[in-house]
Amino acid sequence: MIRHIVLIRFKPEVGEDIIRGFFQELREIREQVSGILDITSGRSESPEQIERGYMHGFVVDFEDWDALERYQTHPDHKALGGKLVANAIGGLDGILVLDIPTAA
Repeated sequence: MIRHIVLIRFKPEVGEDIIRGFFQELREIREQVSGILDITSGRSESPEQIERGYMHGFVVDFEDWDALERYQTHPDHKALGGKLVANAIGGLDGILVLDIPTAA
């Protein structure tokens, strides 16, 4: 399994309703790309409060690297990625992505 982790520092003017809309678009991609096992998204509620501005994020679990590639090349993913970059502080600099192989 591959765990795809994305953390985002949204611009201050981007409201929670807009962010929820982005995450809804993400969930809709699940219906179009085979190999997505689970999607979790939301705003941090960490009691540690060391997010360093990365207050929102999502995790997508994929069956394997091929499923991640199908997701990355899907046009809806590319469109959503463009929206996230446009709404992140510093564009791409406001987004962190990790892909971690893990046992299911």
